[in-house]
Amino acid sequence: MLIAADKFKGSLTAVEVAEHVTTGLRRALPALPVESLPVADGGDGTVDAAVAVGFQRRATTVTGPLGEPVTAAWALREDVAVVEMAEASGLRHVTPDSRSALASSTYGTGELLRAVLDAGARTVVLGVGGSASTDGGAGMLAALGAVFTGADGRPVGPGGAALAGLERADLSGLDPRVAGTAFVLASDVDNPLRGPKGAPAVYGPQKGASPQDVATLDAALGRYAEVLGAALGSRAAEAAEAPGAGAAGGIGYGALVGLDAVFRPGVEVLFELLGFAEALERADFVITGEGSLDAQTLHGKAPAGVAQAARARGVDVVAVCGRLALPPEALGGAGIRRAYALTELEPDPARCMAEAGALLERQAERLARDFLAP
Repeated sequence: MLIAADKFKGSLTAVEVAEHVTTGLRRALPALPVESLPVADGGDGTVDAAVAVGFQRRATTVTGPLGEPVTAAWALREDVAVVEMAEASGLRHVTPDSRSALASSTYGTGELLRAVLDAGARTVVLGVGGSASTDGGAGMLAALGAVFTGADGRPVGPGGAALAGLERADLSGLDPRVAGTAFVLASDVDNPLRGPKGAPAVYGPQKGASPQDVATLDAALGRYAEVLGAALGSRAAEAAEAPGAGAAGGIGYGALVGLDAVFRPGVEVLFELLGFAEALERADFVITGEGSLDAQTLHGKAPAGVAQAARARGVDVVAVCGRLALPPEALGGAGIRRAYALTELEPDPARCMAEAGALLERQAERLARDFLAP
């Protein structure tokens, strides 16, 4: 039995999900062999998943999205580092409103990257998602030594809106270690930087951006790309349209242009780091899941990746979740035979989240009796 589930956001980490599922399974089948492999897709929980398979947890105090100090966790194993940009520049650190949508910066993520370089990392997996900012990664690059100035020759202010006044970009002062480091941009988002499917339009509203703010940010990112194009040539313009450029408020664009990062689906990258393929080889049955199984799950989220890989090997997959918003045919199409939702036992959302561990154990026991009992 392999438990390869993501976190239940707001209630249980992926490690806790595996622990509660194991407890429930063994209530029904005390001798059941169980292996757990917490998984993630590059967003929240990525560092925790890496630590669960042997990476060392580190922490660094960096600049938060609006300038306040925050403590950001990251993970290191030998010369490979896993960085979760939301730890430094995430929506969790702000109250979503117009001010934060326009002014939040990724400067702290750049400081986090400096810390991993200081620790000797030469391969860096940058997991992006849950960003508070829409600054195109300008703050991140500034923390690494890039200089972005306005007409008066002074550095432009933090945040995406300030990029409207950008006149010059100078990346010659970028930390020289960047050139000798392999950066992997891990994301489940393949949006371009701008336009109807770009970072401001699609993700700005969840950060508190009004329609006018979205227009302001989109225009500012256009100016940012134009100035970077003047400094770096055609590759900067091409990168703005590349898949992943719009990830996490456009930090994907900054990583592609400034760090020469390679964009890869987060699930794919994390599965390699976590040794998922090897664990799957040992499995006869797989349990996956996340807090909400919904339409987004089918587009690059960890449970869909688990189910796809397991189905390719002919291994049965069932899921656990807090909330189920997919019909049976969609689950079946994804390779999931059945899903056990906590809301089946407790329909009140607040109580369901508060009692998630106990409810999950009950559903896991039920799952074992349905699928595994002789």
